[in-house]
Amino acid sequence: MHRLGPSFLALGIFICAGVPLSATPPQSERAPSKRQQNKLVQEFLELDAWLSPDRERRELILEELANVPPLSDRQLKSWLKSIGKLWSKGPQLEKSGGRAYLWEEEKRGLYIVGGNTRSPKGLLIAMHGGGVGSGDAGPAASNWALPADAHDLLMIAPQVLEKTECGWTDAGTEEFVMQLIERACRTWDIDPERVYLAGHSMGGYGSWTLGAHHADRVAGLAPSAGAPTAFTGPSGTLEGIVEGVIPNLFNVPIRIYQSDDDVQVPPDANRCAVKALEAARAIYGGYDFEYWEVTGRGHGRPPGGNQALFDKIADKLRVARPSQLVWQPTLTWKKDFYWLRWEQPVLNTVLVAKLDREKNEVRIQLPVASTKGLSLWLDSATLDLSTEVRIFLNEQQVWSGVPTPTLQSLLRSAERGDRGHLYPVLIQLEL
Repeated sequence: MHRLGPSFLALGIFICAGVPLSATPPQSERAPSKRQQNKLVQEFLELDAWLSPDRERRELILEELANVPPLSDRQLKSWLKSIGKLWSKGPQLEKSGGRAYLWEEEKRGLYIVGGNTRSPKGLLIAMHGGGVGSGDAGPAASNWALPADAHDLLMIAPQVLEKTECGWTDAGTEEFVMQLIERACRTWDIDPERVYLAGHSMGGYGSWTLGAHHADRVAGLAPSAGAPTAFTGPSGTLEGIVEGVIPNLFNVPIRIYQSDDDVQVPPDANRCAVKALEAARAIYGGYDFEYWEVTGRGHGRPPGGNQALFDKIADKLRVARPSQLVWQPTLTWKKDFYWLRWEQPVLNTVLVAKLDREKNEVRIQLPVASTKGLSLWLDSATLDLSTEVRIFLNEQQVWSGVPTPTLQSLLRSAERGDRGHLYPVLIQLEL
């Protein structure tokens, strides 16, 4: 288990001498015509990134686009508009509300739609409680629909694919929730900066954990009577929280509710998590959290119900391009985090990255020697693309140059299914 601490900042890695990889693709072959480019982009965005054959075809399309010349400002603006329109025509959800299935033919992937279904300004994913053999989206939908509607939000209450103790992070269910978010944002044209996760009991665990794994996707979290998984030491006392949760919440507001006499979810795990947040804040800064513990409510809802808790984060907006991020990857399939991409992340490693917009540079601290597949996403909202950018890894400069916007990079960023994270530059930091 990884323990938070500053010691890794002193670690270095060996950087081989040589010319760093450019952000410009090779121009050794003839580029597709403009008409062919349009057809390839359209095909790419019609494919489903969650299906293996479609992913393979997408990679082939990106290879075909590798020889398209760098984009001018005018071309970039045009492609951003085109990609946005094409993306909005992708797979959608049933818009009539009520109960539906993501995979209708199989009757699998149940979710319930409520809240403001007419013209929502954001999205609340309401995560139900449960455990082994239990778990129903119905109560979550009933309990979170009014808080969502009060803030002009669409509410979607998914149901775990497998009813287990940690159902929200079982293989398949986590991906299912992320697909719902992507399709909901497309179906209702939802503001990507206003996506929230909330839940009670196991749903609190789910909002903690999925919210941390996908911190770059959410604006705020509201776990109620549920906590991230804690681990114990030799004496049996709680010593910390599992990897991939606390570090990742650097830029995500979280409001945590707990009753001190809850026997189903005792307060120790949430107290431990709050201490870990305090420790992380002392090391890195950041971390916007509030712990709301009350007396005598058992495993029930907070005073004032779910709305009293959700009101605490409902006005928060996602910070899509933060000046600093902390990332501890724990999922092999989660390759993008804010403005970083890591094709083969070293799991459980804590990476710290900072933008200095005045100096137009990026500094990354990574405590392992392997940086295979580590890349940096850039656009004009991240750094100034018209002048030199410098990138440092463990205090050693590993790349410098004027970034080159390309159609290939822009389209690859669209693969994330998040129109708030479109980037025309991807700089590879392979050493």
